[in-house]
Amino acid sequence: MTIENQRKNVKIAAKSIAPLVSENQLVITHGNGPQVGLLALQAASYEKKSEYPLDILGAQSEGMLGYMIEQELGNLLPVEIPFATILTMVEVDPEDTAFVNPTKPIGPRYEIDEIRLLAKENNWEIAKDGEMWRRVVPSPEPHRIFELRPIHWLLENGTVVICAGGGGIPTIYNKDGDLEGVEVVIDKDRASALLARQLNARLLILATDTKGIYKDWGEKNSEIIEHTTPDKLDLLEFEVGSMAPKVEAACDFVRRTGERAVIGSLEDIESMVAGKAGTQITIK
Repeated sequence: MTIENQRKNVKIAAKSIAPLVSENQLVITHGNGPQVGLLALQAASYEKKSEYPLDILGAQSEGMLGYMIEQELGNLLPVEIPFATILTMVEVDPEDTAFVNPTKPIGPRYEIDEIRLLAKENNWEIAKDGEMWRRVVPSPEPHRIFELRPIHWLLENGTVVICAGGGGIPTIYNKDGDLEGVEVVIDKDRASALLARQLNARLLILATDTKGIYKDWGEKNSEIIEHTTPDKLDLLEFEVGSMAPKVEAACDFVRRTGERAVIGSLEDIESMVAGKAGTQITIK
């Protein structure tokens, strides 16, 4: 959760992404669960002041992480390559059932006794995350990316675009027909898959901290699935709020487009593009 650790992780990502820039139109998305949770805690620390809602904090995290990604990629690439971070609003349905079933973990991990106290004080919903516990918030499906046209314009002019960070800034149309923010966090993988479809992307990469999708994850005999299809993945079960959204997003992208998706390690992106690492997901 420190800025030093975040900078280190961005450097790892930039080193993996930089070799792709010269021969590809590249769009970069990112998560913001730890960051938006930390910003929420900071906002709540000011007594007698209104806490900032999650849509505002999402916008703040897009700018913060976009800045670091631009800077670290810029340190590795020729100066003539342009970068742009787009604050990206994403529409969700106010009637989505996710509003009454929070599943998206945000913020730090806690021991159970500590988070029970915090949950009581702050009216949080909580859920287990590995051996620890985290705050969870609603995560409705993304339906529309508002800044799609400027993203297209930037790509057509050779720009590396950073957008839809943290799943995008969650917005709805209110009863008066006005656009406004809403207190949720959109899943980054589902938003990335929607963006990839709407940009006619040829490849969707969902980079994480594991080498790919594993059969019998956590067991002694677990093994990575090197190649699979959406139909085969439908037969397996994955943890909600962890690998499940990635698998669902990848399968949805492949089924709708017929193109390829890959889930794998952040450090293996170049090999994932070449089809030599991660779990490669195709229609057949």
